[in-house]
Amino acid sequence: MDDVTFISAQGVNLFAMLGTVLWHSIRIGAALQVLPFVGGQGMPARARLIITLAVSAALSGMLPVPPSAAVDALTALNVLREFAIGISIGMVLRLAFEVGILAGQFISQDMALSFATMADPANQSQMSVLSVWFYLCFGLIFFTLDAHLVLFRLLANSYTMQPIGAPFADFSAFLSVVPGFFTTVLRAAVLLSLPVTVAMLAVNIVVGVLSRAAPQFNPIQIGMPLALLVGLTLLVVLVRELLPPVEALFGQAFEAARAITG
Repeated sequence: MDDVTFISAQGVNLFAMLGTVLWHSIRIGAALQVLPFVGGQGMPARARLIITLAVSAALSGMLPVPPSAAVDALTALNVLREFAIGISIGMVLRLAFEVGILAGQFISQDMALSFATMADPANQSQMSVLSVWFYLCFGLIFFTLDAHLVLFRLLANSYTMQPIGAPFADFSAFLSVVPGFFTTVLRAAVLLSLPVTVAMLAVNIVVGVLSRAAPQFNPIQIGMPLALLVGLTLLVVLVRELLPPVEALFGQAFEAARAITG
């Protein structure tokens, strides 16, 4: 009889632990599914599920125990709230990666590489070659700086600031974080591409002056190879100085993500 009671108690504890992991996996999973390299359609669904459950199970022991929930409207609202918090945190960090994509688009237009595109499996679209290059550089810097560990710490702390089932302290501030960070993304993309853009403008001016001074020279035959050569040279120089601004950008993204949880 005692053995049966012990087995039943262990079963109850197991189901309670599973319920805790599932509650935590809603917010954590929503944040991870939005992030590049970890979520999105570029990662198999089974791998995304395994990563979400593994991270949730690892953090559940350190997180507050969620309140008991019944099958009612309040539980459904709490699930939607967890999704909203997780997606907002992941979206802010994803916008930081969009800086590299935008910068690559800006530079591609000036280097006459806008026609050179590659398939983007994460967004199911075409992306310029330079955008893919910046995107991969941002990903390498993200994992080199151990920013994924900072993300896990941020998600764990979010349960202290915004426990499961608790109402938002300032809902207007929660809604303004992502739109407010969008201006930072645009400014960072312009500043990142500005050195190459200014150099390409100078190249175009020189080619224009040469074409006016010597009409027998074809500006397309001269300008495109020259712009490509100068642009690639500047990109080699730029990649050596890419770490500090990208690190500062990720820092701003994490500050904005912390503001979501109050």
